[in-house]
Amino acid sequence: MKKFLIQSLSRDQRGVTAIMVAICLFVLIGFGALAVDIGHLCVAHNELQNAADAGALRGARVLYDENDTAINEGANKEAHDAAEKNMSEQNPVEVNWTGGNEGDAQRGHWSFATRTFTPNDSTALTDLWNVSEAELDADTDFINAVRVTARRQDMPIASFLARIFGHESFEGNDTATAYIGFAGTLLPGEVDQPIAICQDSLENDDGEYTCNVGRRINSGTDDATNETGGWTDFNQDDPCLGGTDANTLKSLVCNDDGNPEIIEFGKFMATNGGNIVSVFALLVDCWADNTSKIRLWPLTLPVIDCGDQNNVGVCQELVGAVEVNVVWITKAGTDPLYKEAPRQMQGMGDILDWPMGGGPCANSTTAERKACWDDFVSHFNLENADGTPAPYAPASIYFLP
Repeated sequence: MKKFLIQSLSRDQRGVTAIMVAICLFVLIGFGALAVDIGHLCVAHNELQNAADAGALRGARVLYDENDTAINEGANKEAHDAAEKNMSEQNPVEVNWTGGNEGDAQRGHWSFATRTFTPNDSTALTDLWNVSEAELDADTDFINAVRVTARRQDMPIASFLARIFGHESFEGNDTATAYIGFAGTLLPGEVDQPIAICQDSLENDDGEYTCNVGRRINSGTDDATNETGGWTDFNQDDPCLGGTDANTLKSLVCNDDGNPEIIEFGKFMATNGGNIVSVFALLVDCWADNTSKIRLWPLTLPVIDCGDQNNVGVCQELVGAVEVNVVWITKAGTDPLYKEAPRQMQGMGDILDWPMGGGPCANSTTAERKACWDDFVSHFNLENADGTPAPYAPASIYFLP
């Protein structure tokens, strides 16, 4: 009797083990499907976002007619066409617009105070005489922005392993709004840090906006890294008399106030292309405090025309602003052992966390730490201005679009 009971229990345990193995296998397949398909979705959404960005920026560039006497009704079509020139996984993106100011390509008003967009099909210019910037910001009839949405509907984003669970594909859409500042200005506090990005590093050879890869700021004589950025103190009063200096820049790093005064597009601004170690050290500390070195650091930075020179000079023309996400900053000193290289990025929102496995990247040996850096660069598609993979270089800022 005892022998029979023991054999019965043994058979029961084998059955339980088989069930547990099946459940674990099912769970593992589910996690595999999740990882593969989330990565795939992130790539597709990045491409949709690039298309929306390109469309919105193009529309904003032609928002006013050539004489600046009326709103350009053709801005919607320009925005629509620019967005639809982009591809997502070799499929044309979709922008649902057939005319007028309805659909996925719209003119309207962007409020800097509320960070909201209000569609408006008016073609009349707003009277700017004796009107404050606050009043203009609250006036939804003041047309200053274009919004574009890029979609994957007719050709949705295909799934891989997730189709095992009944998900054949996913629809996707991403939206971008490009706005024109008041009279070509950046208001106090609109810029976050005293760093200026060269316009050339944000455009392709045809002069079109193409911020689809990360880049690093480290100007100099190297063709792979020059004309990417430099320091600025935002000064536009006799800016070319000497540029800016360390003491002035120190007061602007991480002060939460950004540019202290209005800065105007089309005017020169004091700059410095040097590696000012003391200022850079403050910036590194500020970045670490804000991100714990595991999260993105979103910043709005001024864009300057760096011309054909190898490095940023004592003054450069302000031509716009750009929003970037800093993903890593290296210290000024060399680090041949890769001891300061990234090991983990979390809380990335629509961007996939790194490493894919969820835990920190290995760092026991120099070879492992170098492999982590190479994987980090590949994961976030970080490149030099010339398109080559971004190296692990000192005193560099790496950012996503």
